[in-house]
Amino acid sequence: MRRGLTLAWVLALAASFHWWDVTLRFPRLLVWTWTFLGLFLGTAVALFGRGLRARRREVWLPAAVWVALALGADLATVVFPAVSVEGRRVAAAVWLPLLDLVLPIWMTARALAIVWAGASVWPFALVAVPALAVGAWSLMIRMPGRSHAGPLQPLTVEEETIRRDLETHVRTLAGTIGERHYARPAALARAVAYLQDALARLGYEVTAQPFAAGGQTFHNLEVVIPGGSRADEIVVVGGHYDTVEGSPGADDNGSGSAAVVALARLLARDRPARTVRCVLFANEEPPFFESGGMGSRVYAAQAARRGDRIVAMFALETIGYYSDRSGTQQYPFPLGPFYPDRGDFIGFVGNLQSAPLVRRSIRVFRGTTAFPSEGVAAPAWIPGISLSDHASFWLHGWRAIMISDTAPFRYPYYHSALDTPDKLDYARLARVVAGVARVVRDVAGVAGVGQ
Repeated sequence: MRRGLTLAWVLALAASFHWWDVTLRFPRLLVWTWTFLGLFLGTAVALFGRGLRARRREVWLPAAVWVALALGADLATVVFPAVSVEGRRVAAAVWLPLLDLVLPIWMTARALAIVWAGASVWPFALVAVPALAVGAWSLMIRMPGRSHAGPLQPLTVEEETIRRDLETHVRTLAGTIGERHYARPAALARAVAYLQDALARLGYEVTAQPFAAGGQTFHNLEVVIPGGSRADEIVVVGGHYDTVEGSPGADDNGSGSAAVVALARLLARDRPARTVRCVLFANEEPPFFESGGMGSRVYAAQAARRGDRIVAMFALETIGYYSDRSGTQQYPFPLGPFYPDRGDFIGFVGNLQSAPLVRRSIRVFRGTTAFPSEGVAAPAWIPGISLSDHASFWLHGWRAIMISDTAPFRYPYYHSALDTPDKLDYARLARVVAGVARVVRDVAGVAGVGQ
């Protein structure tokens, strides 16, 4: 029985790591906490049977603590739907997923301690732990190809054009317009008008998709490049154009917005097999982050209701800052030992379900673009993995990845008033956008790309 119960708990923990994103669908419900509590009580019944009532310290006391913590956390998000962090409003529900990770791990440890009470687990641990470590490295971190090393070549004529366009867009969004969010509706409207005009000048018919949130009306912007033989399959390229309060948002996310417009220009004359949609989202930042008022969540939900077949989504998020100095790159635990300490690369980030898209994107980027790159496909509970618009598409089972300079793990001006256009490296940003265009073309089925 011990082996069977241990296997059940290992599989349950693996399932929670793999499908943890389901928690994003229920921002005020601790999905895995309640699931693991049920498994814990089931384990206790299997072990103790009729003697369960007497197992106060082993079973009932920890179960009562977990119930109190879960109910207390749920109640707190109702009483305090938003909290102030450094003067900015942040939805309280954003912090619940962390609790929904800690409590199930605690329950697992407690359950295995009961299962193996009086027995040695060292032989099992000596085999299982190294095997799990190697498996996790192979699945999450090992990527095809080699990251570019050495000096960068001069910009091509096309890359120089991309660089000029990117700098123009970023300086307009983060310099001329500045902060653009729900608390500054006039500035947000100016950003919408500017981006809509920039896309229209490329020859596109721009669709402004209005939606209501927090008593205001916001807009997602979309242009479409029709597909051919597989037109019913859709590739989405997106980025948010709003900023956090108190920041002009040059890198976050003027760089991503500018890149979406630049990619729309590069892809305009392509004839892809799959349909490509370039989308600019509103309300990625707090207080709408991970809520129903988040622009990408609205967009993804509408696509799901229509029955759209989205086969890939690329979120361009904070992609303009790079440094060659050692010690400029940080990582969330436990990724640090596996990656370089210089912030000179572009990152491709996805959850476990999106691992094939991460690997394909890295393979094409490294095979066609002489620029440093790193990739990870990790559980969404690791800090930073789900912190952008790509996570909205995970909720509907679609593969989606974030392309980023890693934002707070590198950029010293993240979410601050100093996130200004002069901080960005537009030449490197142009190289990245040119490489991402090749990745999108490969996934969309443009002939001869990535081969």
